[in-house]
Amino acid sequence: MSAVDELVSPAIDFLLETPLVKDRSGVSLQKQLHERIRGAILDGRFPSGCRLPGSRALAVALGISRNSVTAVYELLGAEGFIEPSRQGTRVTELEQRNGARRGIRRPPAYPVSNRATLIRGTQLGAADTLSLRPGVPALARFPLSAWKHCLDRAIRTAGASGLGYGDPQGELALRKAIMRHLAVARGVRCAPDQVVITEGAQEALSLCVRLVTNPGDNAWVEEPGYRGAKTAFICGDLDVVPIRVDQDGLCIADLAWERHTPRLIYTTPSHQYPTGAVLTVSRRLDLIANAQAHGAWIIEDDYDSEYRHSGEPIGAMQGLVPHSPVLYVGTFSKTLFPSLRLGFLVMPEALLDKACALLRETLRGGHRYEQLALAEFIESGQFGRHLGRMRRLYRRRQDALRAALTVHLTVPHTITGGDSGMHLTIKLPVDCSDVRIAVAARQYDMAPMPLSRFALKPQAQDNGLVLGYGNTSESLFVPLVKQLARLIQADRRGANL
Repeated sequence: MSAVDELVSPAIDFLLETPLVKDRSGVSLQKQLHERIRGAILDGRFPSGCRLPGSRALAVALGISRNSVTAVYELLGAEGFIEPSRQGTRVTELEQRNGARRGIRRPPAYPVSNRATLIRGTQLGAADTLSLRPGVPALARFPLSAWKHCLDRAIRTAGASGLGYGDPQGELALRKAIMRHLAVARGVRCAPDQVVITEGAQEALSLCVRLVTNPGDNAWVEEPGYRGAKTAFICGDLDVVPIRVDQDGLCIADLAWERHTPRLIYTTPSHQYPTGAVLTVSRRLDLIANAQAHGAWIIEDDYDSEYRHSGEPIGAMQGLVPHSPVLYVGTFSKTLFPSLRLGFLVMPEALLDKACALLRETLRGGHRYEQLALAEFIESGQFGRHLGRMRRLYRRRQDALRAALTVHLTVPHTITGGDSGMHLTIKLPVDCSDVRIAVAARQYDMAPMPLSRFALKPQAQDNGLVLGYGNTSESLFVPLVKQLARLIQADRRGANL
């Protein structure tokens, strides 16, 4: 017997003496044997060069068929753990295992990208069901039966062909339905070939970055503003420049165009997120004119302007000026439900030819049944009726939340926004911490978001809470606001929350 064989004989005894167990959680005897030998090799009990028992002897010892042992040896050989030799089957040399035996116990510190280190953890984890969470629609009010009918019809009509890859830009039926809806509801000018279906608005933002920017370009974002846009820009290796918003939306200093000339500008003009400001028409026209003069593109994120609560809907910026440099982004996460994961991008005509190759190489056209179902949902009028019901519901819920804040939130505060959407923002005194209050609220099943977390460079005016009312019943607002008021007062006193 060789020195290696003598060294491993206790391990071989362990392998033979430990019985295999039949029906162990459905794991076959063959798989058990494979895992046992593989584990013994990886942890060093079977060192490199040691000879394994013959398949016949091992089968007899373990009380299993020789075919099972042979199959295990063949699989281990294919994986590179063992190899046949004139003296029998032996364990191969494994560098990683030998490194571990030399004393390398702790894994190395693997590097990550610079962009990954720049992304702050701005979102406090919260389930959709928590009260006051912004961005969540009234899930229980969605017409599931009507949606199921559209989905069943899409599956029957498309059949097995719907299981394959679709058009990278998305199903033509859905692009046409979106085009027609946007023309009437939002004043957007486009043709079906300008519409790209994406996996939510976030993919649309990332697609914009890939389409029109290069690493190191300046990208302007609203401050405070949507975190997803900042993340998309950081992941695109862009230099993110925060631009302050006021009561009239994005407020751009004249010198900014020369000092930080942008390649891409992100804005939510119809309902600024999260302050609720509306970008005035004079600022819209000025923004478009300056973007054209400086060769910049504008992303118009129209995430929830379908829910306008006072007056007529505010038209999209995209349709103000012919041939404007506006990439229009929309999503169905707010108007329908988040897990649908369908959004869209309306590209300017000037981008069509140049974008064609990129779209076909990077997109694959999935969710085909859902896209076809959504097309019918829109064309049949179900979408419009659902929007009407939700507008009325959200108007009632906002009124109830405002009333509760007026009566029960006695700490000095200012409410901003409210003309559209599913959230209100309250500004709080600087002697309390919106982050601490938001964290404490989790203990009471509330999920308001701290306003300061929406800013790259928070200022005193960014201290506040963003309160979502879309998925919270009107009957809950009074007790919720009372508890929130107690948390704010306790934080101002420095009490233990």
